[in-house]
Amino acid sequence: MQFLQEKVKMIKKEEPVVVKNPDDFPVYWFETSDSVSHRFQFQSDGQLSMKVVDDARPVPQKIVESFLNKFFPSGYPYSVNEGYLRYTQFRALQHLSSAALSVLSTQSLLFAAGLRPTPAQATVVSWILKDGMQHVGKLICSNLGARMDSEPKRWRILADVLYDIGTGLELVSPLCPHLFLEMAGLGNFAKGMAVVAARATRLPIYSSFAKEGNLSDIFAKGEAISTLFNVAGIGIGIQLASTVCSSMEGKLVVGSILSAVHVFTVVEQMRGVPINTLNPQRTALIVANFLKTGKVPSPPDLRFQEDLLFPERPIQDAGNVKVGRALRKAVKPSQVQKVKEVFVEEKFLLSHDGKSCTDMVLEHDATGEDALRGWLVAAYAKSMRKKYNDSDDVILQDAYEKMNDVFNPFLSQVQAKGWYTDRFLDGTGTRFAW
Repeated sequence: MQFLQEKVKMIKKEEPVVVKNPDDFPVYWFETSDSVSHRFQFQSDGQLSMKVVDDARPVPQKIVESFLNKFFPSGYPYSVNEGYLRYTQFRALQHLSSAALSVLSTQSLLFAAGLRPTPAQATVVSWILKDGMQHVGKLICSNLGARMDSEPKRWRILADVLYDIGTGLELVSPLCPHLFLEMAGLGNFAKGMAVVAARATRLPIYSSFAKEGNLSDIFAKGEAISTLFNVAGIGIGIQLASTVCSSMEGKLVVGSILSAVHVFTVVEQMRGVPINTLNPQRTALIVANFLKTGKVPSPPDLRFQEDLLFPERPIQDAGNVKVGRALRKAVKPSQVQKVKEVFVEEKFLLSHDGKSCTDMVLEHDATGEDALRGWLVAAYAKSMRKKYNDSDDVILQDAYEKMNDVFNPFLSQVQAKGWYTDRFLDGTGTRFAW
């Protein structure tokens, strides 16, 4: 026994002393922010873990902040541009009314299909053909993508109007079941165009709110809001379908109200969107404001001045400029060389129609800066025509020189306010090349 004890002591003496590396110890720390204490620690695999140690926030505050974290971009409201809350509020109401309206229209379609005095097989074929019309609508609308880039707000409103026309046709289909295919097909055709227009305009609208390179976060949270209120709208629609809208008269009354709410909310959404790309209307408004006040408005300042339904109307204070006509139509062939001599180094041509409007034709590689230069010349020329009786060539030359005097500080203001001048979005406007 004594021999064994001595042997154990010898083995213990021979064991090396292990000195632990300080890096092997777990690294952790505590952070407290807004009455919430968190414990952060690096795991053995290098991952950072976080645990709430103490949360002294009231329950209502916890609920609100949890909602914001799930449905609003990280860092809100500092991570998005002005107008995002207004846009989100009306977008939620839009999806609520749209989903409820969709339930009613689907119920009407099923009812109309059941009323048809045809075999079940024929009804199935009609239903398939109806869905096919939606794809035709999508294909036709896909050719209008350039126009949607130029006027995303207008096309977003038009998308919802088309959607309501489609659901309206579906809603009244039980009144004429013998025309089921025609009514349902036209309805789906309109809804197909609406789907493409809505999806195509979504990205430029979301981009206008991105402030810190967080477009994906804004997109994801926007879709989360849409999903939440679509589900709520479906629930409301089911409730309405089984109560108030159990009769055709109820469907027509409630459907009309939901459609009006739907269009109103999308118009209010678009009023809150601060798009910062240059198109004909925004360029004209920038020039008009500059000539009136000497200052350039920012995208949030300009959003309420935009005409959402008729953006192509010329703005008198900015020279009544029209963009997009073909060179052969905008400028008389005999005058092309003379006009080009006035704007030798420019990527635009201007031609006054002798009445009140001025046509501007851009070269293929013209940018937003070129459009701003042309607009300023047209605006100055219009002002000079009221004061002087000189020939149009002399007035254009004087206006061109005046533009050159003010353009550099003007452009600096435009860019400082957050406008993108590297592109000019004129839709399908015709351009030229020498």
